Amino acid sequence: MKITPGRMRWSGLFCLVMVDLVLGASSVAMADGFTSFDYPDAVLTTGLGISPDGAIVGRYVDAGGVSHGFRRTGGDYASIDFPDATFTVSNAINSRGDIVGFYTFADGVNHGYLYAAGKFTTVDFPGALHSRAIGINAQGEIVGRYIDAASVSHGFLQKGGSFTSFDFPSATGTVAVGINSAGDIVGSYTFAAGVDCVSPQTSSCHGYLLSEGTFTSVDFPRSTGSIASGIDPDGADIVGRYMDTSGLTHGYLLSGDCFATIDFPGAIDTQAWGITPGGDIVGRYDSAGGGTHGYLLSGQQ
Repeated sequence: MKITPGRMRWSGLFCLVMVDLVLGASSVAMADGFTSFDYPDAVLTTGLGISPDGAIVGRYVDAGGVSHGFRRTGGDYASIDFPDATFTVSNAINSRGDIVGFYTFADGVNHGYLYAAGKFTTVDFPGALHSRAIGINAQGEIVGRYIDAASVSHGFLQKGGSFTSFDFPSATGTVAVGINSAGDIVGSYTFAAGVDCVSPQTSSCHGYLLSEGTFTSVDFPRSTGSIASGIDPDGADIVGRYMDTSGLTHGYLLSGDCFATIDFPGAIDTQAWGITPGGDIVGRYDSAGGGTHGYLLSGQQ
């Protein structure tokens, strides 16, 4: 299949084979539609998912070094912690406000979760050593990754309470990261031994789109590695991150056949994780002076 042309809603996005567009060089957080945000008193904040109405979820680390999930609605924050867990992350949120992520207890085993109507439910692929729930769509279908007994990473889809495993053809590791309301899935895969594309690792990873049973690679041109992490409801726009030949990580937007780089002004590392129907993008960046922060990049229709 081919990726069909999308809506050209971003001002300054020109349709070339590759657009290496750095969105501004100012250190002002609001420049070019960027807004930086941090969970109050946190030492680290990442934006990982966004709902159609703009609610943001992610991860923060407190002064004691403990990781928590969070939800940001407007300017209000709420911490999300799986009961008795030592580590919690919130990865995605859908239009109903359902949240997925993963947690660990003291044993270090990863478990996926669904948080809906104030209740946590564990989401673990049957028989897996580790599971992470990473994406959720409007219908409540969940995607993620699991590690089998041979320590191999696979993508999974949970639909109607049933699990389906899938892998990019011939890959040594596959991760499912995002799913839209049409059931299109994006994620990452690798052919390299020992590479885990769910971690901050990007080199030797490739992005993919899985639509109607067909895989299509999504790789930022001339990059050393790419990951696709978010897709809008009609599949026109995909966001993710890539590593350049200098070893620096950048976010990207793929709209139709056009790529654009997303760099938070003055940042040394930028990642894009989620996108709304209106083109708002959420992610994380590392500042030159140190520190990891969340950002929102407002769509420019």
